[in-house]
Amino acid sequence: MGIPWNAFIFGFVSFLNDFSSELTIRALPLFLKNVLNTKTSIIGLIEGVADSTATILKIFSGYLSDKLNQRKWLVTLGYGLSAISKPLLYFANNWVFVLIIRFLDRVGKGIRTSPRDALIANTTKKEELGKAFGFNRAMDPAGAILALLVGSAVIYFSSKNAIKLTDHLFKILVLISIFPVFIALFLIVAFAVDVKNGNSSANKVNLSLKGFDKRFKLYLLTIAIFTLGNSSDAFLILQAQNRGLSILEIFLMLAAFNFITTISAYPAGLLSDRIKRQHLIVAGWIVYALIYLGFGLATKTYQIVILYILYGLYYGLTGGVEKALVADLVEPEKRGTAYGLYNGAVGIFAFPASLIAGFLWQYISPSAPFIFGAVLAIIASISLLKVVSLKRD
Repeated sequence: MGIPWNAFIFGFVSFLNDFSSELTIRALPLFLKNVLNTKTSIIGLIEGVADSTATILKIFSGYLSDKLNQRKWLVTLGYGLSAISKPLLYFANNWVFVLIIRFLDRVGKGIRTSPRDALIANTTKKEELGKAFGFNRAMDPAGAILALLVGSAVIYFSSKNAIKLTDHLFKILVLISIFPVFIALFLIVAFAVDVKNGNSSANKVNLSLKGFDKRFKLYLLTIAIFTLGNSSDAFLILQAQNRGLSILEIFLMLAAFNFITTISAYPAGLLSDRIKRQHLIVAGWIVYALIYLGFGLATKTYQIVILYILYGLYYGLTGGVEKALVADLVEPEKRGTAYGLYNGAVGIFAFPASLIAGFLWQYISPSAPFIFGAVLAIIASISLLKVVSLKRD
């Protein structure tokens, strides 16, 4: 069987958008640290604000898409705002300016994510939800792989032995990143299909947890516990630089990481349509815990490289499956709101996660954030197995 249409279109949108983001956002912590001499506590603040800015908008955009029974225009608006904000990084000369740009980009993500997920879910058969979200999740890192290989080529021919990122190199990466996001916008406008729910209750949804199954509510709590220890990947990149990797080596490492995510995400989605999804999510969270523990204890360059590449398994096993599980727990007419609440739970706790990580790094040790994240991942894994085993209301 083929990929459901909206999942297919948004897969390529994700491919192009991630190509653009990977060239800039992955290099941003290095730009902040190497060029602007920003403290890790401030980097944690920026990443926390960036990750959490989308929170309220994800909640309200999901609710609004259910209330209006329209989603495509919200998705288009969200991707459009992100497309406009990315080129502004070319002019960044202080961390406050970077914070503002990251804020605008995440506003776009907040507007688009929940309606997009609902569009995919509501145009996909229940028995193909894992496949649809798995494909969408796989196309993200596929775009990242291409971006990082292009970025590696740029670095190789300009300053292949550079240990620190330069302002000139960062601006080149920003320029390359601009055009793919506008192609992605065209694909949404021209080809994405907006499907309305026939159920009249769509206009009676409300922005609260009332009326949702208790398993969905507890699932959100479990996601929140895990997210509190899931700080920005910026700290992983900084740890890699701390252990002696050059800029070129970091980009190649990230490409390999995304390759592992790509080849594992789609099969994981297919598998989740055949077995209990929570088992795959727990497997991914355990991988995360082991990888983070390894990052906290690693002292050698090769150890960092191996750990970061294997880190892709966590994304592959969980990224699409977590969203498919939301669709399992919620009826179609409330999925926009449900994805808003799900993404909101992630966003709310992403801010303290990165802020805590930044302070743990700066005031205790660079290993502390990773050990903290590993412990919370184990707690969340145990919680999830208990949550989904409960009976439906």
